[in-house]
Amino acid sequence: MIIEKDERMRIIYLHQYFTTPEKAGGTRSYEMARRLVAAGHEVHMVTTWREPIKKADWFDTVEAGIQVHWLPVPYSNYMNYNDRIRSFIRFAWSSAKKAASLPGDVVFATSTPLTIALPAVYAAHRKRIPMVFEVRDLWPEIPIVMKAIKGRIPIRLAYRLERFAYDHSAAVVALSPGMRDGVARRGYREKDIHIIPNSCDLDLFQVPKDAGENFRSKYEWLGDRPLVVYTGAFGRINGVSYFANLAAEIQDLAPEVRFLSVGDGYEYSLVESLAKKLGILNKNFVMMQAIPKNEIPALLSAATMATSFVINLPEMWSNSANKFFDALAAGRPIAINYGGWQADLIEKADSGIVLPPDDIPQAAKRLVNALNDKKWLDNARAASANLAKTQFDRNRLAKQLESVLAEVFKRKRIMKS
Repeated sequence: MIIEKDERMRIIYLHQYFTTPEKAGGTRSYEMARRLVAAGHEVHMVTTWREPIKKADWFDTVEAGIQVHWLPVPYSNYMNYNDRIRSFIRFAWSSAKKAASLPGDVVFATSTPLTIALPAVYAAHRKRIPMVFEVRDLWPEIPIVMKAIKGRIPIRLAYRLERFAYDHSAAVVALSPGMRDGVARRGYREKDIHIIPNSCDLDLFQVPKDAGENFRSKYEWLGDRPLVVYTGAFGRINGVSYFANLAAEIQDLAPEVRFLSVGDGYEYSLVESLAKKLGILNKNFVMMQAIPKNEIPALLSAATMATSFVINLPEMWSNSANKFFDALAAGRPIAINYGGWQADLIEKADSGIVLPPDDIPQAAKRLVNALNDKKWLDNARAASANLAKTQFDRNRLAKQLESVLAEVFKRKRIMKS
């Protein structure tokens, strides 16, 4: 798409956890930003460098045309909530002036954390340009229900920060219908809430058939056995212990099935200890550290079924997990253990199965039945691929984001004229 010169935007994009495909983690911001650049816009990404580095101050790189401004701030999924909050505050404080110093026509800030609203609002106010806020999780509801935020005053301050973010937003992007509803419940005008879910990178996941075969050939424990995979964070909200318990239950039901979990996080060692206790570690249940995003397609190509889990709390059902959409992009059936919009989606399309969150024996039987049904597996693969292509193609959803940003940009320009 060719855009006119007066339609080109300079976008100040704030995301504390920006990740490129060469690293482990979600790449939504990278994929969206590079498409905005390809459409003719100028994108400045303000983010953190979270790995050990000798630098102590801001430094810049260019990634796929995105001008990335990095601030070294240690962060990992292994950190406790207090350390994470300190990381949030340090970045919010330092990134405010950085964002305000950059050329821009619109500020786009994506959570989590919710504290990203502080530098975003500051920059938008100083530069007198509009801000668009993206809601990736229902903050502060989730940390409150997880008791990460406790006490009347901290909870009140968290809700005030949420209100502050919405009050200063020209538009809000929500990653799921549940998140949209959560924003609307806070009183934000519904006409300016746009649902743009996580997406499927179809080109990235179109790998040769032998990519999966090559992956399988590396591991004697795998071979041509059925493989169920989990790729993602081992955080408290993910409840990956469910996956280990499921593998233990299935060990006797279907001893040939293999379970592979790939990722890292606060509960990695907890899951590893549980697997040892259950007697399944390195037998039918294998654990690997996180791998770069660009290696996930080959892994999923080897999978019989992919999975996505959260702990059994309805507040988690609005999630828009990358692993769910990666499974669709790879054309893989997916098993989840929660309700909500994703459960409705895969049940309607018959692209996966919904497992009971609190009944491991029943979940095991349901999963084994699915793995043994070759016709269903073939149809589910096709259904997943169809969902990826028709509903969640990243190219189409990136254009929706561009339209949201362009609308607030034009609105501000009209007001000035």
